Amino acid sequence: MADRQHSAAPTLADRDSGDHTLRVWNGDVPGAPTPDITIIIVSYNTKDLTLKCIETLLDCGGDVLAEVIVYDNASKDGSPDAIARAFPQVQLIASSENAGFAMANNIVAAEANAPYLLLLNPDTETYEDAIVNLLTFAKANPEGGIYGGRTYFPNGDLNPFSCCNEITMRSMTCRVLGLDKMFPGSEFCNSEQIGGWERDTVRHVDIVIGCFFLISKSLWDKLDGFDTKYFMYGEEADLCHRARKMGYRPMITPDARIMHLVGASTGVRADKIQLVACARVTLIREYWPAWKVPIGVFLVRAWVASRFAISWVMVKIGRAGSTQLLDTWRMVWRERKMWLRGY
Repeated sequence: MADRQHSAAPTLADRDSGDHTLRVWNGDVPGAPTPDITIIIVSYNTKDLTLKCIETLLDCGGDVLAEVIVYDNASKDGSPDAIARAFPQVQLIASSENAGFAMANNIVAAEANAPYLLLLNPDTETYEDAIVNLLTFAKANPEGGIYGGRTYFPNGDLNPFSCCNEITMRSMTCRVLGLDKMFPGSEFCNSEQIGGWERDTVRHVDIVIGCFFLISKSLWDKLDGFDTKYFMYGEEADLCHRARKMGYRPMITPDARIMHLVGASTGVRADKIQLVACARVTLIREYWPAWKVPIGVFLVRAWVASRFAISWVMVKIGRAGSTQLLDTWRMVWRERKMWLRGY
């Protein structure tokens, strides 16, 4: 990989002393102008992260009038009350049940008042001018249809999970063989994560990840939003695929920057892996040619089996911390009938 010095994340301390407060739209004010953008945050038991997300969003500045809406998916950690107290200017929808990520965004987007929608994860922090830069980029590049930016880990290193390319037979084979991990900087071996690209240039991509996902309201409506069978994971890949079929080419700009926690943890959770596997199987069945589908599903199965086998070997040779990893992959393997069905 290239030298990471240039990818160090900006910090709140880097800001000058000027006014960097995002203008928040209030539709209750008679004659209020139409907002430039509707920002949707879907939260679920992430109270502290969500509060920090909103704080940095409102402090990111830029000449943008934003409608900010938080949809809370029946959190049990006091999130709705805490958000309402800390940020009364933000619209809050406190759901009595967990609708999932896709459905929650669809519900809010249906009532959005702005010509652009920005989906923003609650485990993010927004850096200076990220919103105005992303919106300006979208307006200058209408052929993109869907837009994302550059994401960082909390330590300032580049987080590559702002975008990716579609699942292919080659990418799945490399994943099964572990070549994507052995050669993460190779675009051939790590094609889904576009290995070797530091997200430091404007580029067309197959998929913009939903953590920082800008789309025009008109295109969202044409696509009928997310397919809600994707309860979690895969929904943005499906939406981007449908947009590309209409002739759009999703894009990334390095000038819109956020911090995103996903991928920063070294832990591996069985429930997350199962949902990811379920989404991958569904996408393969939806979009691969019929003759390739059995091969693709086999490769998803082989990926889980190979990780189960590797973690078993690690336990046998006494690798520290491998017992928990083995338990995780054993659980995923035991549930294979569920995720092999797909959504």
